[in-house]
Amino acid sequence: MDDAIQGDPIRGTARGTAPVPLSVLDLVTVGEGRTASDALRTSVQIARLAESRGYGRHWVAEHHSMPGVASSSPAVILAHLAAHTEHIRLGSGGVMLPNHAPLVIAEQFGTLEALAPGRVDLGLGRAPGTDGATAAALRRTERLGEGADDFPQQLAELTRFLDDDFPDGHPYSRIHAVPGPVQGPTGRPPIWLLGSSGFSARLAGVLGLPFAFAHHFSAQNTIPALDLYRESFRPSAVLDAPYALIGVAALAADDEKEARRQVLTGALSMLRLRTGRPGLVPTPEEAEAYRFSPMEQEFVDSWLHNIVHGTPDAVRTGLDDLQKRTGADELMLTANAHGGDVRLRSYELIADAYELPTSVVPS
Repeated sequence: MDDAIQGDPIRGTARGTAPVPLSVLDLVTVGEGRTASDALRTSVQIARLAESRGYGRHWVAEHHSMPGVASSSPAVILAHLAAHTEHIRLGSGGVMLPNHAPLVIAEQFGTLEALAPGRVDLGLGRAPGTDGATAAALRRTERLGEGADDFPQQLAELTRFLDDDFPDGHPYSRIHAVPGPVQGPTGRPPIWLLGSSGFSARLAGVLGLPFAFAHHFSAQNTIPALDLYRESFRPSAVLDAPYALIGVAALAADDEKEARRQVLTGALSMLRLRTGRPGLVPTPEEAEAYRFSPMEQEFVDSWLHNIVHGTPDAVRTGLDDLQKRTGADELMLTANAHGGDVRLRSYELIADAYELPTSVVPS
């Protein structure tokens, strides 16, 4: 059995010449002229490639009301990926817990654990994963701040449902999340906390949980958040020492010019999202032809500065430098581009740059 299953479910394995384990964050992006079906097929291809080349995890992230992504239902996508892979860890990066009743998430991920025993991660965030109006539609309330403020309580409730251990006398003591422990001995997905600021960093530390930081869109907060996580960390039954993963936007191409051309599509897509004009990810031709205002160009330049892109050697150097600066225990790479073939090629090139194995199979 592969070490991702029989070994530590949290601490990954560094392969090849990579300084730390490498993983994949898949936003299931939908490009102009493509469909959600195309994006989901690409997700399967990426998961299979990642599995065969020794990437440790493949996570998908919850987003809503964004035409350029097709990942509104992580549990559904993960079940599909589980049916098309054998041993890579699959998980949410993350489920936005305030959007859901904790019992529902316990049931969904208990089902995933039953479908793919020993290889499911449950990453949780407290942001809505969308704009305020959509969050209100999801949560059926306009009082959105309460969801984020109640996150520790929701997390505690979810954990008790997963462990089936509400104390006697608790209103939920006779409620069981199924599939789950009430049906017999079973494993359960390890919980990760996700964040882009200090709140979840501190909470993950206090609870002794693994922490994943969204460096790919909040780079200025990365080192402060990781420092806070490590300073706050208390050993737990889950971890005896901190374990921090960071999400990194990275794209490799055969030459630097092509890499720049491809990442510009994601930058324009993000610009449109941030200015209230969300849409499908534009083509490289559309991005090249777009005339940026000075303010827009400043945003794009800043955005591209935090994307590790270029030739495979340049990307490897950039990732190595980032890992040294942050001390991250794992790098989770997300390739944002219009075409699925470009994203697949990037993961392949990065694997080659780090001399990852050409075929990883369960033993």
